[in-house]
Amino acid sequence: MILIANDDGVKAKGLKSLIRVAREFGDVIATVPSEPMSGMSHAITIKTPLRVKKEHEEAGLSIYSCQGTPVDCVKLAMNKLAARKPDLLLSGINHGSNASSGVVYSGTMAAAMEGCINLIPSAGISLLDFSPDADFSASEKVTARIIANMMEPGLPEGVCLNVNIPAVPFNELKGMRICRQTKGCWKEEFVRRVDPHNGEYFWLTGSYLNLEEDAEDTDEYALKMNYVSVVPVRVDLTSQKGITFLKSWDLNTIWEK
Repeated sequence: MILIANDDGVKAKGLKSLIRVAREFGDVIATVPSEPMSGMSHAITIKTPLRVKKEHEEAGLSIYSCQGTPVDCVKLAMNKLAARKPDLLLSGINHGSNASSGVVYSGTMAAAMEGCINLIPSAGISLLDFSPDADFSASEKVTARIIANMMEPGLPEGVCLNVNIPAVPFNELKGMRICRQTKGCWKEEFVRRVDPHNGEYFWLTGSYLNLEEDAEDTDEYALKMNYVSVVPVRVDLTSQKGITFLKSWDLNTIWEK
């Protein structure tokens, strides 16, 4: 059984595309937000109840919408909606990139990481096209190959995949590259506006700043060259380099007499 989640909501074209591919590999249960929840990262709902609606049911396919975040959807599916623990978790296909530091903010990748935390082989899949009517035909071929490899030989425990696909026809894709995450950040700006009641408010804008333009082993470089980028992402955020460095700190003298 394959569990599907996303952050673009139940009406997203990318969801329909992912369901279509996943059904070639087994039964599917999709639990997704009832409306778009992009940028929610690993947020969960704790102050309001979660309401669920069954959107569709047929042999081998169940689709639910949830008035919660992408991670809420995964937790709810695993605890209440799925008949057993899923064999795979797929999140997407997202409308827009989740490369580089986008992985930190992404609801798509948070859903995949929630599956990984629960020891389910998981992947977040994104197409670099924000259009609601994006062409997912090339993405479906890529996704099918990713799923096949997730099933056999599989993934290491504690690792999920961040897959990003250039928005070009399949015959213009050069292949897939195993990459590292690009060092980059969002240069954020807030536009100040005033509403009709003279109340001040701010609207978030900004652009992505690539700090490694020429680094050929990164996801952003691969995407620029029309390769699909595949980044293995760790759930364990511990920095071994940081541990080594912090051992040089003077932390324990307050207990010395």
